[in-house]
Amino acid sequence: MKPIVQISLDLTNIDEALETAEMAIRAGVDWLEAGTPLILAEGLHGVRILREAFPSVPLVADLKTMDGGYLEAEMMAKAGATHVVVMARAHEETIKCVVQAGKDFGVKVMGDNMVFPNMVEGAKFLEDLGCDYVIHHIGYDERRGIAASGKRMPSPLDQLQEVVAAVNIPVQAVGGLSLEQAIKCPQYGAPLVVLGAPLTIDADSFKTASGDLESSLKKICEAIHSQETVLPTKS
Repeated sequence: MKPIVQISLDLTNIDEALETAEMAIRAGVDWLEAGTPLILAEGLHGVRILREAFPSVPLVADLKTMDGGYLEAEMMAKAGATHVVVMARAHEETIKCVVQAGKDFGVKVMGDNMVFPNMVEGAKFLEDLGCDYVIHHIGYDERRGIAASGKRMPSPLDQLQEVVAAVNIPVQAVGGLSLEQAIKCPQYGAPLVVLGAPLTIDADSFKTASGDLESSLKKICEAIHSQETVLPTKS
């Protein structure tokens, strides 16, 4: 699978999200993500507006679904999302419901293994239940809390190759990656590269990062798209 660049619109108003999305598409980003802050602030309205503005661009709705899986996935699909996110920590039946809704409404399901007791097993669990992608995710609060205690901040790279080797579906690594690490994700076997906070979105204010972001993002996209995904040998 060729690397794909996804920008997470972790913003809190639709006007800024549209402006950032337009810039990102010009720079070469492949997928847009209605980040959780945007969904909380704008809901289905925000997803609909993004779909109207970008009718042919894949659009991820980062719902982090934990319950009511079928309805949440159905609503986002009808609003224009092409991908929805369900948590591995949700009940097995919830994940099955999201997967069924994905089949019924033509959307792909991304399973997020954040805070699963064994993240490699969590990835396998999501694949076994029918998810189309795995998001290998170290959470925002977890990273910041551990770092504040003086301990080493965990990184998705710690187990990324193990996760990739454990499943046969594409993997995305999320959570505290540096720009250099994000660009190298395809070399770990993870072709879906997501750029959000703090790479393109300020992690404290949840606003678009300052500076000449478009020029920087164009170079980032070129660096990612020029790679081949290096998949590990399956045991």
